[in-house]
This record gives sequence, C-alpha cells and structure tokens, in this order.
Amino acid sequence: MAETDGRAKKQPSSVWLTERPPPKRKTDQPAGLDLEKIIAASVRLLDAEGLAKFSMRRLAAELGVTAMSVYWYVDTKDDLLELAIDSVAGEMPLPDESDPAADWRDQLRALTVAYRDMLLRHSWAARLLGEFINIGPRSTAFANATLRVMQRSGLAQETTSGALASVFHFVYGFSTIRGLHEARCRAAGISLDEYFAQVIAAISDRPEFAEMMELSIRAGDAREGLSALEMLERDFAVALDLQIAGIEALRDRAVGGGP
Repeated sequence: MAETDGRAKKQPSSVWLTERPPPKRKTDQPAGLDLEKIIAASVRLLDAEGLAKFSMRRLAAELGVTAMSVYWYVDTKDDLLELAIDSVAGEMPLPDESDPAADWRDQLRALTVAYRDMLLRHSWAARLLGEFINIGPRSTAFANATLRVMQRSGLAQETTSGALASVFHFVYGFSTIRGLHEARCRAAGISLDEYFAQVIAAISDRPEFAEMMELSIRAGDAREGLSALEMLERDFAVALDLQIAGIEALRDRAVGGGP
C-alpha cells in the first residue's frame, strides 16, 4: 500500500542488513590493512578514549593510514561502531549445552555475569547497545543462548521474552551505573572506596539525609569489612537471585493455576 503522505518509510539501517562487496586491493592501499585490524583498533581506541572522542580520522591516525583507507572497508562510522559492538559481544562465553542435566539457573547466572563484565570492560558499549539493533553474528549467538537457557526453565513460551528483558535490563542498568561511578573515580584519581567515603562524609550531617543514613548504617552492619567492589558484587548476586526467584514463581504460578 502506498504511503498516504507521499513519503516512503525509512528502512532500518544496519551494517548487517547491507550487502557490501569485499574491497578490491588497490595499489595505493596500505599493505596488511584489513577489516579485522580496523575493528580491533576501533575497540582499543574506544576503550582508551571513549565514544565522544572517536572519529574516523583519529582511527586512521592510530592505524597509520589515511581516513580514505578506512572508508575502503566501511561506508560510515556507524557501520564501524556496529562492527565494534559485535566484536566485544564475542568476548562473552556461551554455556556448554552438551549436558542436558546442567542447571539453567547456573547457566543464566554465567550469562548475566559475562554480560556485566563486558559492559564494565567497554564502557562505551552500553550506549551503542541502545542505539543499534545488534543483530551481528556474535550478538545473535549470545541472544540465542539466553533464549535456549530460558526455555529450559519451564517458563511459558509467551513469557520468555519478558523474563529475559527483566533479567538483562537489570544487568544493563546495574552495570552502566557502576561503570559511570568507576569512570568518575578514574577521572578524579581516587578509588571507589574513597569516592563512596567522600559521599557519606558529605551527607552524614545533613538532616534531609538522616533516614537514608540510618537505613544505610543498618544494612552496612551486615557488610562490615567489605570493600565497595565486594558490596557491589554482593548486591548484584542478591538482585540476580531475586530475578531468578521471580522467574520460578511465575513458572510455578502458571503450572499451579494460581492468580
């Protein structure tokens, strides 16, 4: 059916949906340059300098080539960023599915930890995961693995997608906030423990934070002696346990016919 306003619908743009012929070697192309080397250099540069400073010109300088040499392999910077995000998705180990008796809870925990660790290693990845559709081969392999693990939970098929969204949106949010805190600490030249101590010192004597401080102190009694990172690890584990318990409760409610 034709568009009523005379405009064609914009198709989703992705490097994975575009057929691009492989580059032909030119006599003036730098020897040894290929797409894999360009992607690897992009990841290193993004890790070192962040997304805001990333440019094709800066990447070309890192590789010791001209910007036009890079464009011989990719059409746009967005294409290269998509390739980079799929590259780091390949760092996440997938569960061994050869053992039918393997516990789906353990496998789900391993997948969430892998996802969290990837986001913490590559702080730029969180934003790109929200901007691109992430259908590269490594991203798709990870998504398929999470689906297969969740299917073994016994959860009803129509609720699987929502359950995965709950789990991995939690991991995304938790990891993104922690990554931002760690980046702030690095920029200030202090540790995470020092940063948290400064925050507590700044608000401890202010009456509007009295209830928060009292509750935090009570919670802290059970975590005495733990570093900030150890507390974050414990909080992550508890929150993940709650996610898994929710999945089990939803499954059992459906089986038992409860409300």
